[in-house]
Amino acid sequence: MNVFDVGAVRKEFPLLTDRTIDDGRLVYLDSGNTSQKPRKVIDAMTSFMETSYAPINRSSYRLAGEATEAYEAGRIAIARLINAPSADEVVFTKNASEEMNLIAMAWGRANLAAGDVVVLTEMEHHANIVPWQMLAQERGIEIRWIGLTPDGQLDLSNLNELLDGAKVLSFTAMSNVLGTIPPTKQLCAAAHAVGAVAVVDACQFVPHNVTDVQDWDADFVAFSSHKMCGPTGIGMLWAKMEILDAMPPFMGGGNMIDTVTFDGFTTAPVPAKFEPGTPAITEAVGLAAAVEFLEDIGLANIRQHEMALTRYTLDTLNGRFGDEITIYGPDNVEIRGGVFSFTFRDLHPHDVSQVLDEKNVCVRAGHHCAKPLMQTLGVNATTRASVYLYNDEADIDALADGLDGASDIFGF
Repeated sequence: MNVFDVGAVRKEFPLLTDRTIDDGRLVYLDSGNTSQKPRKVIDAMTSFMETSYAPINRSSYRLAGEATEAYEAGRIAIARLINAPSADEVVFTKNASEEMNLIAMAWGRANLAAGDVVVLTEMEHHANIVPWQMLAQERGIEIRWIGLTPDGQLDLSNLNELLDGAKVLSFTAMSNVLGTIPPTKQLCAAAHAVGAVAVVDACQFVPHNVTDVQDWDADFVAFSSHKMCGPTGIGMLWAKMEILDAMPPFMGGGNMIDTVTFDGFTTAPVPAKFEPGTPAITEAVGLAAAVEFLEDIGLANIRQHEMALTRYTLDTLNGRFGDEITIYGPDNVEIRGGVFSFTFRDLHPHDVSQVLDEKNVCVRAGHHCAKPLMQTLGVNATTRASVYLYNDEADIDALADGLDGASDIFGF
């Protein structure tokens, strides 16, 4: 597939082409939560389960060796996708929330003490807030916050002051609420200039953009399979090898050890050091297929498609509803992704979501695991529509029509 064709792409997703509700087409606008799965991923996982499934690493028979190779192919694919120097720097977890906890509790406990400073931003997901708050309660570290500009960008006017004495700068590469894409490379450089570690939550970024962790010069990058056309139950943490080597393990058990005696243990090399127990083997196979699917289309092509669709969405909703709708985040599509959190008239976001569901339009309503950001925005919740490579203008038109239908139900 050399040319991006959203119609052809959509045909690769059985749920989007085969599933109807009340004889109506399904309009899926919740990819910021989780993406749909293409046939390539479904078939790869099914085939592996039917013909190749076996335990990995511990068994020496041929089938187990093949399964191990299939599992490690997922790691190799991720390293290629993000331009990691080595596949051994990719650690598999069950999701990005586990990865953020791993960073805070393994690296943080080994390197942070009372009075040390961690800098976060007001647009962070709870997964990049709560682990640091837990560590703050345990160790007495200080948490500082980078605020926002009125249009939802990071206010970097006092960044030097906030980073003064900091040990960590941890931030999202793309907001799951605002769609804002901060200057990741600049922020990593600013962290390193003061001797701080740069931690990047890239869950919303990697599925939609060309990612180069070496160009970013980040220290940790966390992201998840299920938002990038892969299965749930497997996440990916990349970090520089020297950091992973120096970190203590996060959890103990099988596979992460070199040896165990009555007196203690030694760890296996990275990445096994951080992968105790039986991993998500089939999911790693599906992940490899998802990466191949995205690479075949081209992440640069996906980004260009989503920028055009983001522009169409902003213009359509603002043009049609004017002051009746407030869409949070930047208007400049060069610095935002296809995530649209909004309030509509005086309706509660859950009511809006229900109205849209009656039109088979799937969106999310709530605080989106970003309650501090909701406080900054001055709302309790928003409705959120989010697009991906399989969405097009017709989906946005269906969203707008569904919102217009709220008048019939709520009397506007």
